[in-house]
Amino acid sequence: MTTATLDTRMLGRTGPAVTSPGMGCMGLSGAYGRTDDDESIQVIHGYLDAGGTLLDTGDFYGAGHNEQLIARALRGRDRDDVVLSVKFGALLAPGRPPAGFDGRPAAVRNSLTYSLQRLGTDHVDIYRPARLDRSVPIEDTVGAIAELVEQGYVRHIGLSEVGAETIRRAAAVAPICDLQIEYSLLSRGIEDEILATCRELGIGITAYGVLSRGLIGGSGSIDGGRAMQPRFQGANREHNDALVARLRGLAEAKGASPAQLAIAWVAAQGDDIVPVVGPRRTEQVASMIGSTAIRLDGDDLARIDELVPPGSARGERYPAAFMADLDSER
Repeated sequence: MTTATLDTRMLGRTGPAVTSPGMGCMGLSGAYGRTDDDESIQVIHGYLDAGGTLLDTGDFYGAGHNEQLIARALRGRDRDDVVLSVKFGALLAPGRPPAGFDGRPAAVRNSLTYSLQRLGTDHVDIYRPARLDRSVPIEDTVGAIAELVEQGYVRHIGLSEVGAETIRRAAAVAPICDLQIEYSLLSRGIEDEILATCRELGIGITAYGVLSRGLIGGSGSIDGGRAMQPRFQGANREHNDALVARLRGLAEAKGASPAQLAIAWVAAQGDDIVPVVGPRRTEQVASMIGSTAIRLDGDDLARIDELVPPGSARGERYPAAFMADLDSER
């Protein structure tokens, strides 16, 4: 392996330069079990101190807790050293998972106002609807964000989990810097059409779920939201664990862990793709950065396809009710 240093990649033709891997912050607000805020801040600091710039969050992560946590972590630091990517629009209710999304222009402005306050900043670098609101034309939602760009409250517009047609419609309204979507060795659906559309339009990919929520290289626990994930249930889990086990020999030959190999695989799919990884402990930050030292050539990539063929994972990537919200799966 070569020396591990964070790469720098552009998010599409119009977006900012960010470090790869980026850091996803959702897991720091209880999505996968209990967390400690002080430790979580150390995790964010570990990433930033290593030269990391991209922090990805959502205003609904912990019902605002995640944004407040990031604000604490950024106190005393230069705001311009960080690229804040924020999702919005999920509708919450006490004690329940998100139920629907609100992409109305008035909701866009309202959501951003609260995010700016919680984050303690005067702008966000990338602002994106978490999912498509089917009752609101995507042109209206993106148009509202474009107005916020003109006003200086947002720097760039992103999308999340939408299909090729929606991407084209959005890009016709305003420049789109990136699409955030699940992409991993176990989730390769974007290769059918979405990835080609983004490349045609000069839109980058921020790939989340690169470790399949811990199926690859995780502890094996099903804390938090994992218990409701189909890929962690029953025979699906046994099959998927067996798939991942096939990677161990190649990972060891590369002097890496299966998790590092999986991150490196996503990064190797193109310079327009930035894997987003969600560490919850400081040692996991070191591991994700270590993935950049792994070099995969054509033979390696072909071997990985043999070990874990596209479409070989069992179980949907979300429960049925959540899958119904994914424009990217239609």
